[in-house]
Amino acid sequence: MVQDQEFIEFVVKAIVNNPEEVKVTRTVDERGVLITLDLNPTDIGYVIGRRGNTVRAIRTLLKVVGAKNNALVNLKINEPEGSEHRRREDAPVPPTPSSMEDVDTSAIDNLDI
Repeated sequence: MVQDQEFIEFVVKAIVNNPEEVKVTRTVDERGVLITLDLNPTDIGYVIGRRGNTVRAIRTLLKVVGAKNNALVNLKINEPEGSEHRRREDAPVPPTPSSMEDVDTSAIDNLDI
């Protein structure tokens, strides 16, 4: 194992309830290093954290480990089937093309910029 892969495995196993089910895969291509993380469906919330703060911190530290080894390292978490991670009900939903048709743009239609 390489340092970045060992780092992710160590950190994630320390946070989850099922460390024996953590699987870390490392692939290298022309864009850099991709660390893929597979874990128990009940543990995804622990890794992501509130508002994504935990995974954001892990990614930041992973970039530091990668920079130390002159590598661009990214982390991908495979969302397991049946995971308990759900989108918050009050989170804003981005507009879809069908909902954009109903938007009133008459106030800016003749705007000269």
